[in-house]
Formats: sequence, structure tokens, C-alpha cells
Amino acid sequence: MCGLSGCLDISLQRSPGELESIVTRMADALAHRGPDDRGVWVDAEAGIALGHRRLSIIDLSPEGHQPMASASGRYIIAFNGEVYNFRGLRQELEGSGGRFRGHSDTEVMLEAISRWGVEGAVRRLNGMFAFALWDRKERRLHLVRDRLGEKPLYYGWMGSAFLFGSELKSLCAHPEFRGEVDRSVLALYLRHNYIPAPYSIYKGIYKLPAGMMLNLNLSAGRSLPPPVPYWSFREVAEAGMAHPFEGSAEEAADALETLLKDAVKMRMEADVPLGAFLSGGIDSSTVVALMQAQSKQAVKTFTIGFSERAYNEADHAKAVAQHLETDHTELYVTPEEAMATIPSLPILYDEPFADSSQIPTFLISKLARQHVTVSLSGDGGDELFGGYRRYFIAQRLWNLIGSIPKGIRGVTAGGIEGVSPFIPFMSDKAERLAGILKVEGAEAMYHAAISHTNKPADFVLDAVEPSTVFSDPGACIKTPHFIEQMMYLDTLTYLPEDILTKVDRASMGVSLEARVPLLDHRVVEFARRLPLSIKIQDGKGKAPLCRILKKYVPSELFERPKMGFGIPLDVWLRGPLREWGEALLNQEQLRRDGFFHPEKVRRLWEGHLSGKWNRQYLLWNLLMFQAWLRTTKNSGG
Repeated sequence: MCGLSGCLDISLQRSPGELESIVTRMADALAHRGPDDRGVWVDAEAGIALGHRRLSIIDLSPEGHQPMASASGRYIIAFNGEVYNFRGLRQELEGSGGRFRGHSDTEVMLEAISRWGVEGAVRRLNGMFAFALWDRKERRLHLVRDRLGEKPLYYGWMGSAFLFGSELKSLCAHPEFRGEVDRSVLALYLRHNYIPAPYSIYKGIYKLPAGMMLNLNLSAGRSLPPPVPYWSFREVAEAGMAHPFEGSAEEAADALETLLKDAVKMRMEADVPLGAFLSGGIDSSTVVALMQAQSKQAVKTFTIGFSERAYNEADHAKAVAQHLETDHTELYVTPEEAMATIPSLPILYDEPFADSSQIPTFLISKLARQHVTVSLSGDGGDELFGGYRRYFIAQRLWNLIGSIPKGIRGVTAGGIEGVSPFIPFMSDKAERLAGILKVEGAEAMYHAAISHTNKPADFVLDAVEPSTVFSDPGACIKTPHFIEQMMYLDTLTYLPEDILTKVDRASMGVSLEARVPLLDHRVVEFARRLPLSIKIQDGKGKAPLCRILKKYVPSELFERPKMGFGIPLDVWLRGPLREWGEALLNQEQLRRDGFFHPEKVRRLWEGHLSGKWNRQYLLWNLLMFQAWLRTTKNSGG
């Protein structure tokens, strides 16, 4: 696990020393992602420079140093992530004449690319990865991101330089970087609390979408070719519906257990200490159970607890850990300790990001890093196996309102909007309900239901909200099951850009590698073949995971309502965070910044403080942007 950075300067005016100095600064901005080693590679004649910061996990020797050249010298790579099936690939390559200096997965990737080409090799990788590959023969740069988007990769032109890196702070370190906030993307962020690919907060800078490759020719000038897919989740979903699993629920669980055991085992390989996050819920408990079943010693597990009972899962995690006999560590965090992390969030997440569970995710990562360098996580189960309560709520809601003529729904929505400001505690839910009533189609209804505001451009000055998969009818799959559609959309959007972004930045912020077995692409492809009747039974999701987990843990230890990983944000904003929030949402400050309508933001803030309504999530979006803006201004970004 590492951080990569680089630039391709087509002016060809910079000396080798200049390029080395620039890319070193870019790489050092990612020191938290790779504290163990630093590397730079420069070809001034081509204008290319690659930088790397290394967190040593596999092959701790100098033979794992990056950027790394292929045996032929044709390819140079800077790689972030892990390839879990590298031993099998190595054995295959050695069988046909391949020779290796060390035993890193990076070296195996290079040999695979030399043998099968970039796309041919990438299709055979099982892992989480983002990498930049320079082809010295073709004078071509390849940027590649893993199938589900576990690892990040940003890119874009600034002047004569094409910049790329694991985080935006790396691009900001280049002397030609000029960061202009994209107001339209800001509106998109305000709706979702994250910025979906391909957008970033800066104009001209993009995220490489999951499962995509970008191929840039030196001879093409400042053109920016569109990314091309090497793996398509849409194709996976459609193939799953065309060829569904035909066995029983028991047979499905057995097949899934076999896949998951292998996925977990592959992710347990490391030359450093390894453990797992454990919340006591179905997903993390299943991962830990399969780890412990394949480990000769007690697996190290970690849990964060809160004194607020409604947000505390530590007791459940402790019970699961005791049953599985793991080496368990729990830490109860006070509100003061949790809130003390807030000033570091804008630096940690690098662009506006406002999933408030970023706080406990950072705290559990910090706890785990005191004991291990790698930790497995249970993310992905909700999107793959129907675990979110909102799926069932949205289904019932659409069943209720879907048959009502649009005209009647529109009149009703207008009435709700008209009276909601005068009904205490209703405005948040009322705005969301009014937005739902106005839409056409179940997918648009789901978009409205998960939005923190359905009118983000009302808050952001001079913004036109960009298109996303939610605004593209052709992006949805054809399925009679609304819940399947919601799971599909979440896997494309919410999973990579919220959940996995949160986990990556929180873990890498403390130099911890987080691995996600449920997102092994074989597991994902199998999950999409399972009929909804196997995933959801008795009105509850994750039925196959529950069948597996019952073999290892008594059902009474994990069968309970889903809690999530939250904090009492609404209470904190009215209490201990009130002064901090007031400083950020001060009307004069908002006017000077010039991004939000001051009067509308103040009305929102004051209504929340008075208890008239609860707008904690939209307010957190606003606050996290303002905090990010202060940080970038203070750092000169």
C-alpha cells in the first residue's frame, strides 16, 4: 500500500533536476501513505517523472522499491495497492521463462504486463490497485484503477503538465497547479456528501472511475482521451441476471462460503502484523470468523466504543470476539476525543467529504495501527446482499406513491413545501418527501430519497448540477426488482465514492492498509448471480452471509437491527460544536467566500440550533466544505 504521483510535461523545458525536485515534492505530500521508503524516476527527454511513497507490506527488502522497471526496461511503474493472486501469476510466468529478482507483487505485475499487455494483465489481477505505467517504447502513459474503486487516482492538465496522483494534495504540490473550485461540482457534493467520479472539487481535475484505464500518448498534445473500461459492473449485473444461480439457498451459501474463504485467505498474506476491524455486525463478523477459521493463532480484532448507547456496538463486537476467541482490543472514545479529530478531517480527506462516520472510521484505524499494519474490513456486504434499511423503506414508499398520477403528486408536493416551514421538526423530512413526490420513475425517486437536499443549486451561487448515473436513464439496468436497481446504483456510486473513500483516507492517514474481502471481484460477480429471493428472506437482507455466519457464531450474537457507524451529530452541532460551526457559517464569512447564499445557509443553521428542524447531514456538508476551504486557503492551495 502506497502513494503514487507524477507528471508528464509536454513542454520538455524542464531539466532532469527540476523534474526530480517537482515529483519529489509531489510524492512527499503523500508521506502518510508510504512512510517506509521514497522513490523517484525521471526521463527528462520524454518529460515524464514518477514518484512513489512506500508502505512496505510484501517483500520488505530493497527489491520492492518503486518506481520499478520491468526486466526488459520497457515499462516503469508506480503502484498503490495489493495484487492478491501474484503468487499464482508468478508461478505461471516462471513456467514460461519468467525470472524474478525479489518476491513483490509489483515485479509480478510488470512481468505480466510485458507478457500479456496492459489490459490483458490487468484483467487477470485480483486485488485493489491504482497505478501509473510509463511505456518507454510507445511513449505512452497508462493510468489504471481497480474494479470496485478501492484505491483512488486523480489526474488532469495544468498548463503544459499532465498531473496524476493518489490524492489531490500531491497534484497541489506541482508548481503549475492552480486550483479553481468547480461550483457545479460543489452542488453535486452538497446533494450527496461526497463527489462522485469522474468529478473532483477542482476544475480540470478528475477521478479515474473504478474499473477504468486512461491511455495518454505523448504525441497527442494536451488532449484528454476518455477512460475506457477493462471491467464493467453493468456487464456483470446483466450477465448475472441472464445466467442466475439455480441452486437452493443452502447451496448458494455453501458456494459463497468457498469463495469468501479464499478471498479472506488471500488477503491474510503479509510480511507485517495483520488484524481486522470488528463491529459485531454481520459483515465484519463473517470476515473475522473466516479469518480465525484459517489462522493458527488468535486474530487481532479492533472495536471503537461510544458512551452514547444508541451509537455503541462495542458490546456486540466483544461478544463475537469472545466466541471466536480473537485477540480483541476495544477503545471507548469520549465525545471530546472524537471531536478533537474534526480539525484534521479536511487535510485527511483532501477534498470536501462529509460522511460523519469518517470520525469513528479514523479512530478505529488509529487504534488498529498501534498493533498492526494491515487490517481487513467488512465493507461491501450491504450493497451486494441488500443490507441497507433504506432499500426496504424506498420499496414500500414507491409501492405507495408510484401509482398516484404525477399531477396529483405535484400538487401535493407544493402543498407540503408551502406549510413545512411552519411545522416544527418537519422541514427536513418534508423537503425530502416533496422531492420524492415530484419525480418520475423509481430510480429518480431513490435519487431524491438519498439526497441531502434536492435543490443544491439553491444554496450554491452560480451552479448548474452536473449529470451523474442518476440523471442518465440509460445507466440503469433492466430489472423488475427495484431493490436490485438500488443495490446496483449504490455499487456504482455510494460504495466507491463514499464508503471506500472513507476507508482509504482514514486508514492511509495513519499508514494502515485496509483490505476488503467482500469486494473480491469473484465474490461480486457471484453475488450478482444470486436471485433476490436468496439474498433477502423474511424481509431482511444478507441472508447468504447469515447462513455462513451461523456456522461459526450463534445467531443471537449478530441478529439485531443494523446500527451503522455513526455519531450523535445533531446533538453535537447544537452543543459542543456550536461555536465551531458558528465561525464557519458566519454570514459575513459566507459572503466573503462567495460560494453559498448566506441567508439560506443561516436560516438552515439557526433553525437547527433552535430545534425547529434537524438538518444535521446537509449542515455537515456545508461545514465540511467551509472547513476544507479554510484549510486550503491557509496552506496556499
